[in-house]
Amino acid sequence: MDKLTATSMFESLASGVRLDIVRLLVSYGREGLVAGEIAQALEIPRTNLSFHLKTLTHAGMISVTQEGRYQRYRADLAAMQDLVSYLTEHCCVAESGDCGLSGATTCSPKSSPKSPPGSTPDHSPEPYVSRSAS
Repeated sequence: MDKLTATSMFESLASGVRLDIVRLLVSYGREGLVAGEIAQALEIPRTNLSFHLKTLTHAGMISVTQEGRYQRYRADLAAMQDLVSYLTEHCCVAESGDCGLSGATTCSPKSSPKSPPGSTPDHSPEPYVSRSAS
């Protein structure tokens, strides 16, 4: 996942209504819900709901499939996992040892290159630093 995609996904969750929609759809898993069911469950007017669903779909947080005259929305669980992986990609790089993050694959200390005889090896890997201007 790239930074622009991650930013778009986070921006889509910056609304309490959209966060509620995603959490509701996560609870329904692969079954998902049609728009009317989402509106009813969250007591959101359908006119407002369509704006929020479009924003979440565009950001890749949810997917939509046409079922006759209805549209079924589902949380994109794989995209959410990718977002979490993007966030934890550099987990505990500045620490040595296990950080305790469940399922993290990068939390083990980096192996240091061999030091020349007589020198003291530096066991402190460099933490992540963004290389972009933003």
